[in-house]
Amino acid sequence: MTRPVIIGLAGGSGSGKSTILRRLLKELGPERVSVLEHDAYYKNLGDVPFEERLRVNFDHPDSLETPLLVSHIEALLAGNAVDKPVYDFANHTRASETQRIEPTPIIIVEGILVLAEPELTKRMDIRLFVDTDDDIRLIRRIRRDMVERGRTLESILGQYESTVRPMHIEFVEPSKRQADVIIPRGGHNAVAFDLVLARIRYLSHEHRHENLIDLDDSA
Repeated sequence: MTRPVIIGLAGGSGSGKSTILRRLLKELGPERVSVLEHDAYYKNLGDVPFEERLRVNFDHPDSLETPLLVSHIEALLAGNAVDKPVYDFANHTRASETQRIEPTPIIIVEGILVLAEPELTKRMDIRLFVDTDDDIRLIRRIRRDMVERGRTLESILGQYESTVRPMHIEFVEPSKRQADVIIPRGGHNAVAFDLVLARIRYLSHEHRHENLIDLDDSA
């Protein structure tokens, strides 16, 4: 199997990571790309009372089971399928079902904290950080959480003030230093996106070429 290209896609909540991800899937072909969202790996809080779950700092690295994500990346690199967790954001628990992820030539690891975790960054071939103004990110977060996660405006703003903003300052913003490419203005920066896409295609072709050389050497 050709060694997959590992792409890290980070940025603050509401920065436009999902837009970049959708465009990459469209351009590269969804059949060639596996996606591992870091927030699918939130620790299971099913045995914690609901009121206590609401007080958990979900923007801190400790809220995520990153070692499980690392093991899944390693399994995909070895050519093995994995069962990615499915997280219930309304109840802050893992769902009983999982999502089967097959090994593909390109693996995208996405999340606000993926560049803040050394065990993730050292496995990445390309590290991307999507950079968008704070006010735009907050507006997008409000819309998403109200529509997709059934939350109230009061709870969204309370969480933003108590954990989202402080953790962004402490962990997310500094992780920008780990990026190979910073994409300003989110997913609508056509020039930056085209440059990133060209680099991914080049690396994917290079890995296929290396694999062919290895096969020739072993013949």
